[in-house]
Amino acid sequence: MSRCTSSASSRSSGDAPGKRPAHGFARTATAASGEVAAASGEATPLLRVQRRDRGWWMQRIRYYVPIVGWLPGYDAARLATDVKAGFMVACLLIPQALSYSSLTHLPAVHGLYTALVPALAYGMLGTSRHLSMGPEALVSVLTGTLVRGQLVHLYAGYSPAAPPPEEVERFATAVASVVALVSGAFTFALGMFRLGFLDSMISESSLRGFISGTAIVIIIGQMRIVLGIPAAPGDVHSTPWKDLQYLVASLGQTHAMTAAVSLGALAVLRVLRLAKARYKAAEWLQNVPDTLVVVVLSTVVSWAASLGAAYGVTVFGAVDGDLPRLSLPRLPQYARVADVVPSAITITMIGVVESVIVAREYAGRNHYSVSSNRELVALGVANGVGSVFGAYPAFGSLSRSKLNDRARATSQLSGIVAAALVAVSLLGLLPYLYHLPRGVLAAIIVDAVVSLLSATPGAVAFLFRVQAWSDLLLLVFICLCSVAASVETGILLAVVISLVMVIKRSNMPRIKLLGRSAQNDNDFYPIGAAPPSSGAAHPLTLDSAEDSQDEDAQAPPDAVHAQHIDGVLIVRIEEPLYFANAGQLRARLTRMELYGDMRAHPSEAPRMTPTQAVIFDLIGMSDIDGSALEILLNTVHEYHRRQVRVLFVRVCDTVRARFERAKMGCAGGEYDFSDIGAALAHLEQQLSIVSPSP
Repeated sequence: MSRCTSSASSRSSGDAPGKRPAHGFARTATAASGEVAAASGEATPLLRVQRRDRGWWMQRIRYYVPIVGWLPGYDAARLATDVKAGFMVACLLIPQALSYSSLTHLPAVHGLYTALVPALAYGMLGTSRHLSMGPEALVSVLTGTLVRGQLVHLYAGYSPAAPPPEEVERFATAVASVVALVSGAFTFALGMFRLGFLDSMISESSLRGFISGTAIVIIIGQMRIVLGIPAAPGDVHSTPWKDLQYLVASLGQTHAMTAAVSLGALAVLRVLRLAKARYKAAEWLQNVPDTLVVVVLSTVVSWAASLGAAYGVTVFGAVDGDLPRLSLPRLPQYARVADVVPSAITITMIGVVESVIVAREYAGRNHYSVSSNRELVALGVANGVGSVFGAYPAFGSLSRSKLNDRARATSQLSGIVAAALVAVSLLGLLPYLYHLPRGVLAAIIVDAVVSLLSATPGAVAFLFRVQAWSDLLLLVFICLCSVAASVETGILLAVVISLVMVIKRSNMPRIKLLGRSAQNDNDFYPIGAAPPSSGAAHPLTLDSAEDSQDEDAQAPPDAVHAQHIDGVLIVRIEEPLYFANAGQLRARLTRMELYGDMRAHPSEAPRMTPTQAVIFDLIGMSDIDGSALEILLNTVHEYHRRQVRVLFVRVCDTVRARFERAKMGCAGGEYDFSDIGAALAHLEQQLSIVSPSP
């Protein structure tokens, strides 16, 4: 009881009458400003909040509806640049929309709906000037996988007969629209609850492994169409591995003319890509819409040579082009909510990660800011509105956004122009695509996903060079699982493993075991790390308030390492403690007591002398929550029961107040020490344990 009283009295004496309150200046300034405002006749902040004049509302509207902010002040001199950028994006967007719709098992017109309605909504609500909204390869294949999985239930419901083709189309369209609605609602909720930080919850290795695996799956599926191989019986029940087996086994059934046209289109696309990369200074070449050129050329050749009628090449055929009609999404009979909702959330996570990354990248390149939370709201509204007009989930595209940036777009107007051109194509373009070979659309998809794979060799080489074996194994494992099982398996593993890694690392408190330098009694270093060489960062000294020592620094051969102090455990806590990372604190302290080094394997025999005192250096602990405080208090209780002294140094005011309310002094903890040296001097008066161990 005397210990608790002395600690409290010591703290009380430290609060000298002349000490300035923590927020005294702020309160004085606020009061003064209020007096000045009153004297000048101006409204106080409270009255201004109550009135909320027109300027306040306009500021909020410009924030939540960005087009209200940028459109009134739009400079007409930029119009030609934005229209040109929108035209260039549309030249890529329209062929991609027609191609990606095949990945979703939907009619081609729904790909254009996905390129139209969500893009218009995003143009009004989005904060990125360069993000191109619309169908995207990964999201399309994930949507198609879900639709195909639900078609299994439709076929089972009609068994032993097959459902009519128009029923299959209606069913697939309804499922895709519901997926867009769920995706939009989930994305909107993420933005409204300010969870924009979740885009960084999937590790780069996991994401790269999933993207690589999905790209391989797409290539496997599209190569069958490129080569003109007929679909396998029971295709709706297939898996990527079975598709690969069927493709290899059916190479003898390749349709020669289809393969020639499709592979020729793919070769032209690849040559144009390489030429653009090789001759970056040629502005005219960079502006060539390569995908549109291939579509036009292949359509003209197919029409002139009658490839469909004379050679049996499968062509695009007649498609009724019309603007989308309003239709509320509703899950059709035989579809299962338990499958649709989780898959829609998975699709959302992939789309959100890619979209936010793209938006941030081009905002950084062009020196303007984007808000992750506002982006999520815009993406959510865009998908929600798109779902009632026959669209499937739409997100940002890296390739189209890159093209938009290269065309020097200056505002969201370029995306609106691209959407307007999609509407024009719906009204008048589709009949002219009757002779377009479907193998060419598949070749466009293959070309797009090959670009997704282009970053994988560099990522693997980098991980190998830095010897990040766990990340490399994770990348390869998720890629193989996506190909061998399904893309759902791949993304599920990517998300789960990434979350487990986040939880594991947040569960481990950042603490270091310190020892005294044999060269200078006032210097302390993490055990296992050497003092910095000449010109490096300064060591942790008794008067230092910062730590610049790298825990993983490699010591030179002649460096003097930090040494343990017999009977004293000096532990530096480098971050605030809370319920997640405090749980492992006691276990790590026990390991430090036994081995004196966290790198020691638990199978080794204990090698430390019995601990008589523990000094906690709280230099990095700016806060502590209730759960962590209870854990720390129980730890101090346990040390006190073992007659081990516990001292805390460099305790900030926030943590000190928590300690006082928790009666840390009654538990046996002493926390009125300015630095490690003061704590050791206090121990030296009572215990003979302050000399370094040999």
